[in-house]
Amino acid sequence: MKYENIVPAKFVARPNRFIAQVELDGQAISVHVKNTGRCKELLLPDRIVYLEKAKNPERKTPYDLVAVETPIGIVNIDSQAPNAVVKEWLERQDYDYIDPEHKFGDSRIDFYMKKGKDEYLLEVKGCTLIKDGVGYFPDAPTERGVKHLRELAKATKDGYKAKIAFVIQVEGVSEVRPNVETHPEFGVALNEATDAGVEILYLKCKVESDSLEIID
Repeated sequence: MKYENIVPAKFVARPNRFIAQVELDGQAISVHVKNTGRCKELLLPDRIVYLEKAKNPERKTPYDLVAVETPIGIVNIDSQAPNAVVKEWLERQDYDYIDPEHKFGDSRIDFYMKKGKDEYLLEVKGCTLIKDGVGYFPDAPTERGVKHLRELAKATKDGYKAKIAFVIQVEGVSEVRPNVETHPEFGVALNEATDAGVEILYLKCKVESDSLEIID
């Protein structure tokens, strides 16, 4: 996926999870943060961040903060990006049918795919928390994530080929582990899901200030 109208700025502060204060062209402005996670190890004062100009000129926040420069490289923190790049990636595979936001049980699973007689369910998670070269998910408790893992585990009993994909939003990282320190239940649910036959995918990406793409 490619962003339009990306500009660099300097991060100043994050007064709440939706808003960041940045310095752009010598002026202090408020921008929308496209990630409700903590990102506290990423969004540090004076770091270079990348902003996408909002398409709606009337919006109170004229830019979206989508990425940040860190010592390990550019980290894309756009929480909408993982589903977008997975859709592009799936379209390069040989599935007969792909249905985003698929209604299943009491949830909406990110993707349903079909290939011949086989039916697949795929849930997507973006990973931005990196420690010592390893990715961790989640960076904040996610009851929704636990629910989806349990839905996938049940689906395997009904004959679905179920998968969870961790989209790694920084280069140089190839593994994601459950962040049990932050949300122990997610680790339990992930173990239950893999025991039930849910496949884990670690999707590495090429990350630039204005783009994100899964490396095949």
